[in-house]
Amino acid sequence: MGQFVKEQAQLLHYREQLSRMPGESVSDGTESASPAHVFEASDLVIAYLDAIGVKYVFGVPGGAIEPLYNALARSQRAGGVEPVVARHETGAAFMAHGYYRNSGKLGVCCATTGPGTTNLITGVASAYENGVPLLVITAQTALSNFGRKALQESSDTGVNTVGMFQFCTGYNTMVSHVDQFEQKLIAAIMTAISNSCPVHLSVPLDILRSPLPINKPSYDARDLLRAPHMQDETAVQRLCDQLETSSGAVFVLGEGCYEAIALILRVAFKLNARIVTTPDGKGLISSYHPLYCGVIGFAGHESARQALLDPDVDTVIAVGTCLGEFSSNGWDFHALLNNRLVHVEPLASNFTRSPMARLHVRGRLASIFESILARFEAKPDAKVDKSDQAKRLRKQLSELQSSKGRDSIEALNSEEHGAPGWRQNLVKPQWLMTYLTRLFPPSTRYLADTGNSLGWAIHYLNPFDRRILERRHEPRGLSRSDQGESGRRSSVGGLFQATLEFVSMGWAIGAAVGAALAAPRQITVCITGDGSMLMSGQEMTVAQQHKLPVVFIVLNDAALGMVKHGQILNGAERIGYELPEVDFSAVAKAMGIRSYRVRCPQDLLDLSINDIHHEGGPTLLDICIDPDEIPPIDLRTTVLGA
Repeated sequence: MGQFVKEQAQLLHYREQLSRMPGESVSDGTESASPAHVFEASDLVIAYLDAIGVKYVFGVPGGAIEPLYNALARSQRAGGVEPVVARHETGAAFMAHGYYRNSGKLGVCCATTGPGTTNLITGVASAYENGVPLLVITAQTALSNFGRKALQESSDTGVNTVGMFQFCTGYNTMVSHVDQFEQKLIAAIMTAISNSCPVHLSVPLDILRSPLPINKPSYDARDLLRAPHMQDETAVQRLCDQLETSSGAVFVLGEGCYEAIALILRVAFKLNARIVTTPDGKGLISSYHPLYCGVIGFAGHESARQALLDPDVDTVIAVGTCLGEFSSNGWDFHALLNNRLVHVEPLASNFTRSPMARLHVRGRLASIFESILARFEAKPDAKVDKSDQAKRLRKQLSELQSSKGRDSIEALNSEEHGAPGWRQNLVKPQWLMTYLTRLFPPSTRYLADTGNSLGWAIHYLNPFDRRILERRHEPRGLSRSDQGESGRRSSVGGLFQATLEFVSMGWAIGAAVGAALAAPRQITVCITGDGSMLMSGQEMTVAQQHKLPVVFIVLNDAALGMVKHGQILNGAERIGYELPEVDFSAVAKAMGIRSYRVRCPQDLLDLSINDIHHEGGPTLLDICIDPDEIPPIDLRTTVLGA
């Protein structure tokens, strides 16, 4: 017991020393005579993050990770990198994911040893499957305590957390000596950015607080992370040749197109090529673009598949997509995965899903499409028949407006729904999704969570993005290369965002917090279900604590909706989908969050979103949706049935 008291006294003294900045007064009012703070390994982490423009570290504090939070405290006082405390470590990883998607800056999350680290794994695995660069820092007990059954020991002699991260990171290591620290740290950051993947550093407590002989980074991180204009020149030339001789082309755009979307749209326009997107790519192009034919894949549109099946189409260019189940329409070999396919990607690993493609083009997307534009502009008389272009665009727009999805939207807004009493009914999810874009400003970002909310949003939610081709205020007098750079969207992740592949429930709740921190002047709308809210709803309090303009929309049907309707569609046993009826508006009010219970469409029509936005902070809309409406999830049920 005496040893414990001694250790606690030493720890308290250490904390007091760290809490004082040089020149601060001690308790008796005299000037502190203690020496300036010694630069520690934890300070080096923060210095590198500051150098590359990262503003936030998401995590949950704990004893073993305390030196990193000490460094964050010093940084925050100086106006630098600051901590955002999540309520659960999985939420911290989701926040880092959302921050990256909407800022373009490396997402960073951290956790203490033991259960803090294991709680991170779901969020890190989600980022891994979706190609999101994260720096994940977890703690270990002190090296001297390895193998002694220390509290929450996570070394190879305890619960081996480094081993657990092996399969969901691109770089995964424990720092066993302080001399390794900087080299492993910069290697991890470079790997995360260059390979678009999470990386994991496991750092023992005594290493984190070890003094270093330096007081700043040894390497220029910004220069090391500069994206090179690399591309496969031969493949690019072959692609240009094929596009010039193609009788009909369709572009399939995935989420990875964000850095080059303006360039890609210019190429498509020159070719009169139609455009479809994967579910996670739809936010990168206006739904009202005259070349746009809808979403291919989960909860997508028949108009998109028909565009791909058009017998006049001989070339399909898939860009920035891994072509997984949800983005390939359940591995649709008739419409997409066949020898008409050209797959354009920066990551070679994604080509493993398209071995049937006639051509693989690897490189930085901005560089590839700059080269294609340069070749087309050098031959202004090639390919494009200007006299037929307007007719073609008008025809495509007419086809889009008459597609199955738009027919459904018009039916939901038709006069028959204006009959007496309809406004006293439960809210139809289809109507809700179409109404949201009228309720919120055009710049609003929408994040859709896993479940029926994802299906409803993909199919019916169409943000009105006024930027059809280029940014509205492109600087003049730029070179072609610089124009390509300036043509990037300020909305890094697009106005609609979703996570495919790993599709973790509750992702959008945490990611919306990260998105709002990245773009605090824009409204962020999180569309989630009651199942996800019961699982991860506590993260709303982070938005409340930071006064973030996030609107949480809960589709409340007292069920795990995707499970319920999937069982119905597959003829399976009806079991395990029921949830209790929860008043999430009351829950939010208890958290100090402004909230409204929406029982019928009129309740939503009566809301003033402008007034809500001006008040600041988060809002929750608990919307009682019609539980009998069948969501557009038949692709998933078909794959499961097969």
